[in-house]
Amino acid sequence: MDRNPPVGLVKGLGLLDSTTIVMGSMIGSGIFIVAADISRQVNSPGLMILTWVVTALLTMIAALSYGELAAAMPQAGGQYVYLREAFGRLSGFLYGWTLFLVIQTGTIAAVAVAFAKFAGVFLPWVSARNFLLPYFSTQQALAIAVLILLTWVNTRGLRSGAMVQNVFTIAKVGALAGFIFIGLMAGRRTQNYATFWQNADWTFTTIRIVGVAMVGALFSSDAWNNVTFTAGEVRNPKRNLPLSLALGVGLVSLLYLGCNFVYLSVLPLEAIQHAAEDRVATAAAAAVFGDTARYIMAAAIMVSTFGCINGMVLAGARVYYAMALDGLFFRQAGVLDERSHTPVVSLVVQCVWACALTLTGTYSDLLDYVIFAVLLFYILTIAGIFVLRAKRPDLERPYKAIGYPVLPALYILLAGLIEALLLVYKPNYTWPGLIIVLMGIPVYFFWRRREERA
Repeated sequence: MDRNPPVGLVKGLGLLDSTTIVMGSMIGSGIFIVAADISRQVNSPGLMILTWVVTALLTMIAALSYGELAAAMPQAGGQYVYLREAFGRLSGFLYGWTLFLVIQTGTIAAVAVAFAKFAGVFLPWVSARNFLLPYFSTQQALAIAVLILLTWVNTRGLRSGAMVQNVFTIAKVGALAGFIFIGLMAGRRTQNYATFWQNADWTFTTIRIVGVAMVGALFSSDAWNNVTFTAGEVRNPKRNLPLSLALGVGLVSLLYLGCNFVYLSVLPLEAIQHAAEDRVATAAAAAVFGDTARYIMAAAIMVSTFGCINGMVLAGARVYYAMALDGLFFRQAGVLDERSHTPVVSLVVQCVWACALTLTGTYSDLLDYVIFAVLLFYILTIAGIFVLRAKRPDLERPYKAIGYPVLPALYILLAGLIEALLLVYKPNYTWPGLIIVLMGIPVYFFWRRREERA
């Protein structure tokens, strides 16, 4: 059933817009830094690349599987709607609760601070050590200003947000492609390819190391599902949603692999592992461009993070809007502005909480805590394909998941293995996230009682 109000969302997103939401939301600051931590864990050039290859395959399988759900239920809210229809309102709410509390807003906060951090390369007064007020730095002030600006842009209308997304996504994809081309043309300056499979013994130890190291790669490849949140505003969603998921994830995965081959081509493994503040991309650019690399990479990361914030601001608000229509969020969040046809209250509430997380400085810890929950919700959503094919066999499915049932089942199996490895070897990344999710259960019943009384 369509939960959108009679006078509602404008179908203003085409295939290009949808694809840039996928790509722009995925490419933030992670690809520029997480290679350091991954390389330290695997201690092998080959295993470093294998980590990204497995991540790319898992993400592509998930995207192709989500295409079936997106085409069958092109409603605002995306993944929230799929979980609600497959497993009931509680599961949908727990996803939306965790998304609002940490996943979406925490990522927005972290990426906004990354933008401000690299802006400090050009504006030295922007620094975590330069305080305007006690415990309120100029870095936090700029991060919050960017959040408010992009929230305001998205309250002006769907096309305003989409235009910003298109411009900045095309710019950062072009910058990444140029970096890869020049980096690979610079030639192999290291011995990494001669010792490509060092420390890879192909036992369970290798599987364990790669599985645990994938945390960083998975987070860098996350947020591709954001386009499903905007499904109610996509033109011809039965075609454009599955296609944008496949195109966006495929292109970003290739860019990520290309970046890592550049890192290995121009930097010894030890230099990747011990890059200053984990800024591997800056170290690689310095090896190619010299002293100007610091400014080149700072500008590239600012463009990348700005577009990432915009995509996540635009998309995330649509989930809380859908929850409000179900009586599971603030009622006003389910109201659209008459002129812009956007969920203004939902956008503002999201902005306020993301700014609060920016001020606390705990967003990075929170994101570490919920990686287990993020993957768990992906597993549940893909399992929902099997459930809905049994529960609702007559549901129109313009696109069916490629490789069903083998590929979706393979994703559940491999992602489940990673979850098990995290439970055993990184418990500090698992239990806190589960507690955050479970905290949503009493909140769900509070909202239900509130709805019933209303």
